Amino acid sequence: MHLTLSKQKFLFLLGITAIYTAMVAWLDFLQGPYLWDEKTFWQTSLTFSERLFPTLDQLRDYSELNTPLPFIIFGALEYLLGKGIVIGRALNLALSLAIVFIIGWPKQKGCRALLCVVGLFICPYYLFFSGRLYTEMIACFWVVMGLVSYVKDRSWLSCASFVLAIASRQYMIAFPVAICAYETVLFCIELIRERKADTKVLTRWLSSLVAILSIFGWFYLFDGLTPEIAAEVRNIPKVQQETWAFTPGGGVNALAFVSVYILIPELLLFERSFWLDIWQQNASKIMWIAIALLLYCLVFPPLPLGIGNLRKVIRLIPFDFIKLLLMYGLALLACIRFSRPNLLSLMVFANALIMFKAYPWDKYILPLAVAFWYIKAHGLEEKFSICISGERANLEPTPSGDTQLFQRFDG
Repeated sequence: MHLTLSKQKFLFLLGITAIYTAMVAWLDFLQGPYLWDEKTFWQTSLTFSERLFPTLDQLRDYSELNTPLPFIIFGALEYLLGKGIVIGRALNLALSLAIVFIIGWPKQKGCRALLCVVGLFICPYYLFFSGRLYTEMIACFWVVMGLVSYVKDRSWLSCASFVLAIASRQYMIAFPVAICAYETVLFCIELIRERKADTKVLTRWLSSLVAILSIFGWFYLFDGLTPEIAAEVRNIPKVQQETWAFTPGGGVNALAFVSVYILIPELLLFERSFWLDIWQQNASKIMWIAIALLLYCLVFPPLPLGIGNLRKVIRLIPFDFIKLLLMYGLALLACIRFSRPNLLSLMVFANALIMFKAYPWDKYILPLAVAFWYIKAHGLEEKFSICISGERANLEPTPSGDTQLFQRFDG
């Protein structure tokens, strides 16, 4: 059976319509009761609903730990429309659909984009946050817009998108950090090769740096990492109470989350020849990676506390040694998969570094999962590799006939 482009589009629209219709009905058409943090998030949003644009005092004094853009948006919608929490939930639903279309709308022969949407839905937090008043979907949307603009070489539009992403959740800083590091490497390679620096590289580097520096504006406004009132009324993890406190073991947790929510779905949906190629070509490198990660885990073991699905599974294991072995194996899988130098691997490890300052909660993997499936769907991983020449590979997205499902359809 051969899937034409028109058939792919039909299946995509049919599947998305069915999934989102069922989800909206299950959520009582977005009018269901508050769930967990929704109650406090809505109360905070109401403090921004008294006027269309917030004052500086409002930006300094609100009782949440993350940056305020989602609450400002929810509050502005309430100020303009006065329809209650349902409008904020509907906004998140619309942004979720927009992300799905950016990732999954079929544009070429093959099932790559469709399977990437399936992979995204396997991450349980995506649909969970899509119709609820949480801040993640707004942050994910701006991350995707930042990546789309960057891929199209619209550097300052990408910068603005990442500034808005950071204004939604502080840890979105990982993405411009990865881009800045990637462009820095390209720039250094050009200098080593005694070539004139490309002005586009400098522009991309500078725009990503501006996005990174935007977080210090929030720190200055808050006079700390979070608003002062939030620090008083919220149960803040110890690692976030002091500026220079870090938990390096959180990086291992983050890499384990990458394997559970991104790599295992990738293994199920796509051919495993990619992994065989990595093993055959880099067996000695993999051995050194395994040794280095083992030493790291012995010095900085994964954090025993945390929230999320993986933590629930680990709690069922009776022996600490097996728990550590499981986390090590999952983290090693991520290290091997992203051992090739490219922009995507930098994003993964930048997110792992950010988790040095975060509570080990696997929902924080969601923005990275969105970025991964966007890059995978459009065949961009190789295009943004770090080449010896110091230039982007400039490869066109490859046809998606490398999926097992497409091979079955094609016979």
